[in-house]
Amino acid sequence: MSSVWSLAAMAALTVLTTSNATLAGEPKQGGILRMYHRDSPANASILEGATYSINVPFMGVFNNLVVYDQHIAQNSPDTLRPELAESWSWSGDNKKLTFKLHQGVKWHDGKPFTSADVKCTFDLLMGKSQQKLRQNPRKAWYNEVNDVTPNGDFEVSFDLKRPQPSLLAMLASGYTPIYPCHVSPAEMRTHPVGTGPFRFVEFKANESIKLTRNPDYWKKGLPYLDGIEYTIITNRSTAILAFVAGKFDMTFPTHITIPLLKDIKSQTPNALCVVEPTNVSTNIIVNSAAPPFDNIDIRRAMAMALDRKAFVDILFEGQADIGGTMLPPPQGIWGMPKDKLETIPGYGPNVNASRDEARKLMQKAGYGPDKHLAVKVSTRNLAEYRDPAVILIDQLKSIYIDGELDVVETANWFPKVARKDYMLGLNLTGNSVDDPDQSFYENYSCGSERNYTNYCNKEIEKLFDVQSQEIDIGKRKQLVWDIDKKLQEDVARPIIFHARAGTCWQPYVKGVTVMSNSSYNGFRYEDVWLDK
Repeated sequence: MSSVWSLAAMAALTVLTTSNATLAGEPKQGGILRMYHRDSPANASILEGATYSINVPFMGVFNNLVVYDQHIAQNSPDTLRPELAESWSWSGDNKKLTFKLHQGVKWHDGKPFTSADVKCTFDLLMGKSQQKLRQNPRKAWYNEVNDVTPNGDFEVSFDLKRPQPSLLAMLASGYTPIYPCHVSPAEMRTHPVGTGPFRFVEFKANESIKLTRNPDYWKKGLPYLDGIEYTIITNRSTAILAFVAGKFDMTFPTHITIPLLKDIKSQTPNALCVVEPTNVSTNIIVNSAAPPFDNIDIRRAMAMALDRKAFVDILFEGQADIGGTMLPPPQGIWGMPKDKLETIPGYGPNVNASRDEARKLMQKAGYGPDKHLAVKVSTRNLAEYRDPAVILIDQLKSIYIDGELDVVETANWFPKVARKDYMLGLNLTGNSVDDPDQSFYENYSCGSERNYTNYCNKEIEKLFDVQSQEIDIGKRKQLVWDIDKKLQEDVARPIIFHARAGTCWQPYVKGVTVMSNSSYNGFRYEDVWLDK
């Protein structure tokens, strides 16, 4: 049995392994999967989203050209599989990627899927079409694509400026669903139309999201569920109590903290729960274009004041990872080894010595025991953001920085930081594929919409291109580690930790398994079934 999500890499659930299917018995058709949702997304358009609050409920509406094999726990270039594409091939110079497309696929409104839809999707993402996305967080992913060219209705080619092996990985991301040509971006925000296993029914802001089974899904026999219903509950404790009481079949993916996981297991011992890295880093964003954080000494002092182990111990009872930009090994393929990481100022084991150096830098910038720096620490109104923000504010006191918490609702958070309307922020950055191109270009390239800190280093950006073209994985890793080290030394976006989180489901929910280096992507649930 195949699982066919359009996800890149996911920190939470993927769907149904063959061995699990055998153990669980034959899948049953029918039933509504009931879940809570952690907050109310701004709209339903995945291409415009910068949070998996959009991907989780709406991924089931869509398909991708390619996906990662959802039966293999760790995503890698070897686990890419075709989806809307039947196959793909590279040209001899690795500058043209051609897909042959499935025939007979229909959009939910009955219109046929063709190569024109692929072109329309990427023209939108590259900013080439007359219609525009309101927000385009991943435009930087496709900077090396000259054009997307159909060859008849069922073949399409991506013409590149230079080789970029990671393009396939980014096409497999849950952030890269194919949109229909005939539906406007405005309509996709309120009533998305896809080719996926579930059709959109309704989205009531702050209340619920409902999907129903697509009876004409092109993968015969799927999905098993009649539908999925998400009830929006922003208070995590309230949501978990409802799960424990049996009102929900699953928790929101990767939403359960380590302490709360213990509560769930004690109250519902039959619940099935897993904890995995989320490929989401908790980090500090600074508006480096405006005082006082245009001063590199203040930025460096702040990074050197961090006691990362304290964050991990307090929030995760030790079950989280310390690293740079890329997800740390062994789950992460590209993360720096520990010995290299600890050569970076602020990452060493002696926190007190690091803070002594940080105080010297603050005094150099004009601050000290008698003159503190007052700042607002902005963060999103979710526990995953607020809790570490409170710890950050406490730690910054050690270097004469007095922080005041500024809580921002989800719908306003990403627009606020994108327009640089903040001083200092505690942010979560989800890497939707475990690949340096996604992370480096999206978060650190000059001019990227998701480069929230205004970091711009043209010399480093040239190195982005060098590693991007390297086909030898070993050589590319060395280049990536050197870049990552430089990003941390430049205080581009200080990484505090990489989270781990739990997901739970009732024992009658079948076909759920877990990925180890995925992140921040939505979920199709087309292989999930209920054994009630």
